[in-house]
Amino acid sequence: MLGRTKSNEANDRGSSLVQQMARSDVASSAPPQVSSISSGLSIIGKIVGHGALTIFGQVDGELRASTVVIAEGAQMEGDVVAQELTIGGYVKGTIHANRVKLNSTAVVEGDIFHRTLAIEENARFEGTSRRQENTTDTPSLVGHPQTVPIDGNRKSNGAPDGSQCVSQTLTRDQLS
Repeated sequence: MLGRTKSNEANDRGSSLVQQMARSDVASSAPPQVSSISSGLSIIGKIVGHGALTIFGQVDGELRASTVVIAEGAQMEGDVVAQELTIGGYVKGTIHANRVKLNSTAVVEGDIFHRTLAIEENARFEGTSRRQENTTDTPSLVGHPQTVPIDGNRKSNGAPDGSQCVSQTLTRDQLS
């Protein structure tokens, strides 16, 4: 360390810490990154994200994210729940989104529950459209097994206390 004093080294370390802190502040204030499913990718299942998601490939299942773009050429079969949804590709399923935009290349088969809906010329939509104030507060559309008491005489299911329990998937209409 030619020509450097201990005080210069301390100043260098101090300025380095300030630079690192400034970088971390900038990184934390940066907008969230966009996730994407590329055109060569096919996903089967449930996708849940808290930020933005762009789909260029194929998804078969349930999709939940705050901002979703289904790009031209992309395919989505299943239910979509989002704050904001832009469709340029093919969607078959039920859509729950506050803001929905169907671009001119969009093909949608299914029901759309929305606060605002914009459909460009040449977009294709077959289904029903229903306006709702807050559509993203809906429960998951994929049925979850629930325990339901059963009346009547049935054989024991092997439970130690002789009680009976049946797991059954209920639709949203059955729950209300």
